[in-house]
This record gives sequence, C-alpha cells and structure tokens, in this order.
Amino acid sequence: MPTLAMIHTVPALPARLETLAAQALPGWSFTHSVDESLLAETIREGRLTDATRARLAAGVQEAAAGADAVLVTCSTLGEAVDALRPTLAVPLFRIDRGMVEEAVRRARRIGVLATLSTTLEPTGRLIDATAAATGREITMVARLCEGAFAALAAGDRETHDRRVREAFEEVAPQVDLVVLAQASMADALPASVRAAGTVLTSPELGIAAVAAELTGRAPATALSGREP
Repeated sequence: MPTLAMIHTVPALPARLETLAAQALPGWSFTHSVDESLLAETIREGRLTDATRARLAAGVQEAAAGADAVLVTCSTLGEAVDALRPTLAVPLFRIDRGMVEEAVRRARRIGVLATLSTTLEPTGRLIDATAAATGREITMVARLCEGAFAALAAGDRETHDRRVREAFEEVAPQVDLVVLAQASMADALPASVRAAGTVLTSPELGIAAVAAELTGRAPATALSGREP
C-alpha cells in the first residue's frame, strides 16, 4: 500500500486532511507529523530563515524515507517546499498549489486573504508566478485579516472567523473570487458563502491536486469550475 506523509504546523489539520485524502486516494495510507515551531519561528522572525528551512528539509527527508510522496500543509512554508522538491526522490507537494492553479484558471481578478503576513506575501508570489507560467493576466487585491491569527492561537475561533468575514466582505465586491491563503481559514466563512463558488480554500483543492498527480487523473474540482 503506497503512503502519503503529511507535515503540519497546526495540530487541528491532521484529522481533516486525512479524511479528505482517504476519499481522494483510496488504497493509500497516511502518516502525519506536527511541528508547530516551524510556523512559530517564521512568525517571530517575520520571514523564512535559513535555520527554519534546514529544519523543514530534515523533516521532509525523514518523512520521505518511509513514504511514496510527501505533502506539507503549511502555506507559509510553501516557497521552502518548492526549493526542496528537486532534492527529493519522491514527489513533494505544497497544500496551496492546487488552490492557486484553480484560482488563476478561473479568474482574472483574485482576492487573497490571510491571517499572517508571512503567508500573504508568498501566496501572492505563487499566484503571480502561476499566472505568468500560463500566460494569464491577473490582478490581485490582498488583505491581511488583522488580529485573526492571534485570536485563533488564543482559542477564540469566533473572533478569528469574524475578522476573516470582515475582510472578505471588503474584498469580495472588487474581485471575481477570493482565496483563503491558509488551511486553518477554510471554515471561517459561512457555509452559504463557501457554497456559492466564489471562495477557494486549500484543503480540498490541495488534496485534489495531489491525488490527480499521484494517480494521473484530472482533478474533479477543476473540471467543474467555470471561467468568469
């Protein structure tokens, strides 16, 4: 049975990602490791340091030793994941790539919300690079949901969700769709808003993209999308 190893920085994510992965990759097994310090150090320093990159590299190598593919589920670490990909003998994925590819395919005006500046900036760069690689012209409206991450870290989910919702209500009228840059934001908006198809989140789209590459089939999420 092939194995997908997932590396997390948020303790709440393994259960959710395992459920999605089990649906998308029947016949696969899954392992999880959680290292909150990778994210905490990046937040404290305001950037990805060489020391944090090295520690992530060690974790990825360790995970890859017992797996057929590795997925890093923290968008803040995405650029470090990209840098590690050529050094690994198995496929290595970042959770936000599927979401970004879907956003660029579907929209020309893209809103980006994040609760951390260390995620907002690399997500914007990934969107720009993806658009350039596919010959798409896009514009972005980026907003940091001030105070949301601190509230979530303190256990105040209600304040976190309210800050995300306020930012969404500001940005949504200006764009074709909005991406929530962090997996931890995926449930912050009401179900009715998420169901409308104008909000993209990384867990479902990220797992769909991983499954598509590992199995060689087109992701169902992309097939169902509409051009704006």
